[in-house]
Amino acid sequence: MDLRRAVDLFVGQTNHWTAARWAQPAGPAGTRGDLTHGLVQRIADRAADAEGQPRRPVPRLVADTALTDQLRVVAADLLAAAPPAAITAAAATDVEAVRAALG
Repeated sequence: MDLRRAVDLFVGQTNHWTAARWAQPAGPAGTRGDLTHGLVQRIADRAADAEGQPRRPVPRLVADTALTDQLRVVAADLLAAAPPAAITAAAATDVEAVRAALG
């Protein structure tokens, strides 16, 4: 599956979630929001690497309901950097794994 499709499926699954749903536990990673924010950070790191830029922390916004928007933005940044296919494939696999972990 490609990254764009993986992100679309993730957003379709979670975009309607309330703050309470994002706050539910997601195993050792913490909450669903924590798990997703980690995903956003990993994709942002891949984008920075592909652009030859330093990695920067992605801010954790007050409302976890914005996580899907953050995911869309960092995924678009990664795709715009046109990294090797292996990088976008790894990012897509990461998105799929988090999506599955969220249930």
